[in-house]
Amino acid sequence: MTRVLILGGYGNFGGRLAQLLADDTRLTLLIAGRSFERAKDFCSGLGGTAKREPLRFDRDGYVLAQLRETTPEIVVDASGPFQAYGGDPYAVVKACIALNIDYLDLADASAFVNGIAAFDGEAEAHDVFVLSGVSSFPVLTAAVVRELARDMTQVETVTAGVAPSPFADIGPNVFRAIASYAGKPVAVLRDGRNTTAYAILDARRFTIAPPGMLPLQPRRFTLVDVPDLAALPVLFPQLKTVWIGAGTVPGVLHRGLSMLAWLVRLGIVRTLGRFAEWMHRASRLLRWGEHRGGMFVAVAGTAADGGRITREWHMIAEADDGPFIPSMAAAAIVRRVLDGRRPAAGARAGTADVRFADYAAQFAQRRIFAGVREISAQPSPLYRRILGTAYDTLPEALRRLHDLDGEIVAEGRASIDRGTGWIAHRIALTFGLPAAGDDIPVVVELRSEGGREIWRRNFGGRVFSSIQEEGRARFDRLLCERFGRCAFGLALVAVDGHLQLIVRRWSLFGLTMPRWLAPACEAYEWGEAGRFRFFVKLRYRFIGLIVCYRGWLELRA
Repeated sequence: MTRVLILGGYGNFGGRLAQLLADDTRLTLLIAGRSFERAKDFCSGLGGTAKREPLRFDRDGYVLAQLRETTPEIVVDASGPFQAYGGDPYAVVKACIALNIDYLDLADASAFVNGIAAFDGEAEAHDVFVLSGVSSFPVLTAAVVRELARDMTQVETVTAGVAPSPFADIGPNVFRAIASYAGKPVAVLRDGRNTTAYAILDARRFTIAPPGMLPLQPRRFTLVDVPDLAALPVLFPQLKTVWIGAGTVPGVLHRGLSMLAWLVRLGIVRTLGRFAEWMHRASRLLRWGEHRGGMFVAVAGTAADGGRITREWHMIAEADDGPFIPSMAAAAIVRRVLDGRRPAAGARAGTADVRFADYAAQFAQRRIFAGVREISAQPSPLYRRILGTAYDTLPEALRRLHDLDGEIVAEGRASIDRGTGWIAHRIALTFGLPAAGDDIPVVVELRSEGGREIWRRNFGGRVFSSIQEEGRARFDRLLCERFGRCAFGLALVAVDGHLQLIVRRWSLFGLTMPRWLAPACEAYEWGEAGRFRFFVKLRYRFIGLIVCYRGWLELRA
């Protein structure tokens, strides 16, 4: 059995690594930390079939003697924060090399990961591998960039960001790490020049939206000091710009952190270290929104034909599956060793030792979904632009109608139910919604104009129209449909041959309105017997049904 010592084995990242490996009977997992009792409790609750042993291990103590006693074959340091390792930050690395033990760590500290190469000669002489930064930043980022740039002749720009769920259990060491560099200058590559920017202050907005999936809400990302900033230009020498950020929610927590970072930027305080515990407590109190997290990587460069190309990788992790991602690279390497495919000896950042396929295989076992968007200057239909590659999964009947270029007319039949209350009646009249009836003739005229689509619907003589366009700003990655002064941001979700339209945002007279005040909308399209089928149901809180119409359409010859 291969003995794997996980330092910080009952912590957030080490504990999840143990869970990822717990089903492998070839392993003995040594769950280590400063508290033997906590290690023992964790082992008792850890499922799976791998053997496990709790250990007390103090990385600030006499490491060499502790390793001799525990006799591991692989050591994974998942403790951290690596930014705060004391006078001898590489004590575990040195001891592992001396005892011929393979070593991995989940470091996210740029200086620590960059410094690991100093041990390359010793590691080779002892025939051990020493891999640092084996986590989302920089290993997953590098794997995704290689995948996106596989047919590019030159990679010029990389932008990436992680967006944790507000309910993710982020440990105190993560906040200690952030507090150590917030507001301080960070070396970055920008427009081909080495310059500096300020951590947690340099900001961008982005919306994570895998094709055909419910996107995350737009988030504000701020620069983080991670190994990618130095590692990616080494892997891709023609890079001109690298930017890596984090987008935490709720926004008030992120804004508060940026305000504290200004204290460092202005020289009022030297570091936010004293605020780290407060930041951790605040993150556990200020929790609302959706229990979903994600990540994006955008790569711009030169295509094989010499043209400019931009590709974006979007990933969303549902509920508690996201926090497993930082530990997946280490799990992949451990399993590779078990399979007899040991990484080459030497000390280096782990950016070239994990493939994109290693992640994809583990994503498939959890509620983690990813997809690629290619940004093109060539004009394309509205729905294709928003859905990206998911557009091609739609039934042909839907694609025939949405492949709009110019004008088309579709005809069919529909049945309509209307709410009976006075308020529901007034709302329906205001928007020109159709009257109740069965087997009503329907004519829908669609016109493409300046990247927008105008939909004119005629239900048995009752006409109402809307304008559909690609959302911007707070409606980013959504289909924006306008009915007069009212606008709805609709997520286009392709699942099982259906296209669902889900209300994510709305505005009235240009003012963003709370989503809980929006009407409840159930709307989807599908194909059946070669026809375009539709179902739309609108209800409003305390009022009930406003309108429900369903039917079919065929393109007019």
